[in-house]
Amino acid sequence: MQPLSITGALLYTPRIYSDQRGDFLESFRMSDLGQPFDLAQVNCSVSRRGVLRGVHFADVPPGQAKYVMCVSGEVLDVVVDVRVGSPTFGRWEAVRLDDVARQGVFIGEGLGHAFLALSESATVVYLCSSAYDPAREHGIHPLDPDLAIEWPIVDTPILSDKDAAAPTLKEALDSGILPSC
Repeated sequence: MQPLSITGALLYTPRIYSDQRGDFLESFRMSDLGQPFDLAQVNCSVSRRGVLRGVHFADVPPGQAKYVMCVSGEVLDVVVDVRVGSPTFGRWEAVRLDDVARQGVFIGEGLGHAFLALSESATVVYLCSSAYDPAREHGIHPLDPDLAIEWPIVDTPILSDKDAAAPTLKEALDSGILPSC
């Protein structure tokens, strides 16, 4: 696991074993993570090109850590520090995840997560430390100009109604919904 610039976010690059049959890899190994991660739910998202999902985060406590992999296609995966008091508050880091390098990103509790489908179709699987609870889930608008995430968008991105109506980081801060570190 390689630490990203935001504390609590890690990048995993698996060793891929290839032969005439195809590939084999360990996409996740708990001992490599170096911290507890209770698996409570596995999500699978299939998106077409231009779909932008997030920035999502959960109340802390209990929070929701995620381990994210793109098993088919390619996405730009983004981690956003939405933890009030964090030295990297408001910063983001992007990693391309695809079905070739098969990297995974660990996103710790209190961090925001978003991704943009870059390929014609992209399937993202994420392991979650707690089950989805709509009462504890929140979002930040992924096109918030103050965040200035550098999305490689050619056309208008496809957002859910919920993501399109999400507050900016400043509005979320002012409303008191952001987690603290």
